[in-house]
Amino acid sequence: MAVSDDSHDPRAPFGRRRLFVAAVVGTLVLLVAAFALAQWAAGSARARADAEARQNARAHASLLESELQKFRLLPRVLTEFPDVRAALADKSDAASRRLDRELEQLAARTDAAVLYVIDADGTTIAASNWRAPTSFVGENYRFRPYFQGAMRSGQAELFALGTVSGRPGLYLARRVDVGGRRLGVIVLKVEFDKLEARWADSPATTLVTDAAGIVVMSSEPRWRFRSFTPLSAAERQRLRATRSYGTASLAPLPVRRSDGDIDIGGAPFRQADERVSLPGSTLHLLQPAEPARDSANATARVIFLVLLILVGAAIVMLLRLVERQTLRQAAHDALEREVAARTQDLRAANDELRQASDRQAEADRRYRAAREELAQASRLGSIGQITAGVAHEINQPIAAIRTFAENGLRYLDREQADKARGNLDHIVELTARVGAITGELRNFARRTPTPLGPVSLQSAIDGTLLLIGDRLRAQGIAVDVSLEDPATQVHAERVRLEQVLVNLLQNAADAVKATDKPRITLTARGRDPVLIDIADNGPGVPADLRPQLFTPFVTGRPDGLGLGLAIASDIMAGFGGALALIDSPLGGAAFRLTLRPA
Repeated sequence: MAVSDDSHDPRAPFGRRRLFVAAVVGTLVLLVAAFALAQWAAGSARARADAEARQNARAHASLLESELQKFRLLPRVLTEFPDVRAALADKSDAASRRLDRELEQLAARTDAAVLYVIDADGTTIAASNWRAPTSFVGENYRFRPYFQGAMRSGQAELFALGTVSGRPGLYLARRVDVGGRRLGVIVLKVEFDKLEARWADSPATTLVTDAAGIVVMSSEPRWRFRSFTPLSAAERQRLRATRSYGTASLAPLPVRRSDGDIDIGGAPFRQADERVSLPGSTLHLLQPAEPARDSANATARVIFLVLLILVGAAIVMLLRLVERQTLRQAAHDALEREVAARTQDLRAANDELRQASDRQAEADRRYRAAREELAQASRLGSIGQITAGVAHEINQPIAAIRTFAENGLRYLDREQADKARGNLDHIVELTARVGAITGELRNFARRTPTPLGPVSLQSAIDGTLLLIGDRLRAQGIAVDVSLEDPATQVHAERVRLEQVLVNLLQNAADAVKATDKPRITLTARGRDPVLIDIADNGPGVPADLRPQLFTPFVTGRPDGLGLGLAIASDIMAGFGGALALIDSPLGGAAFRLTLRPA
């Protein structure tokens, strides 16, 4: 057994060069991938944290708006409260104490922090906390901006610290007017402890700042009444004068911004802002950036590890490729010989398949031709039954034509031209009728059907009755035709549709031969689909024939072939419709044709 030596193989240097190039390319790929993955991780983390921040900001703003809408209606209603107006009007102690108890009950029911009424001088005359040591009764709030704004504009809102309770809250003030007089102000204080607690359940930090940038609400209690943005000396002096935030220091938060991140106390956040309906206020949501960065970095590390494995696997595979190159070439040569042999076999098999396909196509053609021959034979068989009636229909016009012609000759001999012209007009009309009957019979016997298209249902029914109507009248059969919309058109081919109608009417006529007062109804209705029902009052279809009624060579008549209904069902299927046996309203048999509108 011979042993190969790479030093004598001319392909060995080429293999080593290819291996070296692959190692260099793999290293470059890993370096580029590491840099790209680092960039992707940073961008993905920012995008994910920003999306979560926006979503949480909208949710927390919705919670705040829900609370505000719940309480804003109450002061407006209380301005119309008779006891409020009475207490402000007469300022009696009895009226104020009665109003104290009513406000106390209302605050308990609505979860308001406190409700109180201030007269036009700024003195509180009644309050829901009248029993508490920190009662507002008797306190003067003329200096409060919400009192001044309500007295001036009719309503005002202010977020501030309570001067008595020391608790922060939103003051909703509304002026009470009676007869054009400004009697005072009704004030509702809302505290948001429960809402801030719900915000605190989220990993994000939520805060609301007023127009000056002071944090008035926060899921982080330590940040409350600190400035989110630096305050000017004038702004700080204004806030001190209004005592909106009491003795709070209003110290700025240690906010640093870098590359879209906001850093507070050494923790990076992504920020999303939502406007809220508090005057000049904004809701800020600070989404922690670290979880999204950790997740993106972990994903990037996994991707890099997979790429490293793939590059290593590619280098190993290249080593094995150099080693197996000779064996592969030998296998390739053997495979080519095998392919050549198999190709010859495939050519032979392909020739057989082509011949089988040709035979199948020929069989299909013969089947379609046989089906058309069968339909043609059915039409010709129907013509045999129609002939007597058609002959009678033609004999009457021909006899009348002869009579009118003879009379016309006599009128001409007498020089009565007007009467002769009248007879000639009658002859033209009768000739047209004979032409219509023979034309309908010729069309019905035509071998090659025209393509499918719009067919007037009224004309198809008229043509059918022209072919078979005399036979029905000769048998004394009452035929009722009801067409819901004479303008209805269906997707079909007229000759084959008439063939189906003739077949069904002939079957109905045969079924009522032994029936007293034989009757057939043809009803057409509907728009999409169009339904045609043909019913008789004969004996009906035997139960044992119903399951196979449309099967070829199945018939209930001793002299029948059992092909008419099978051919009719096949024709209807070709129209994209259906033929079905239904319950007869006359007690016999009934068939329903379902057709598409044109």
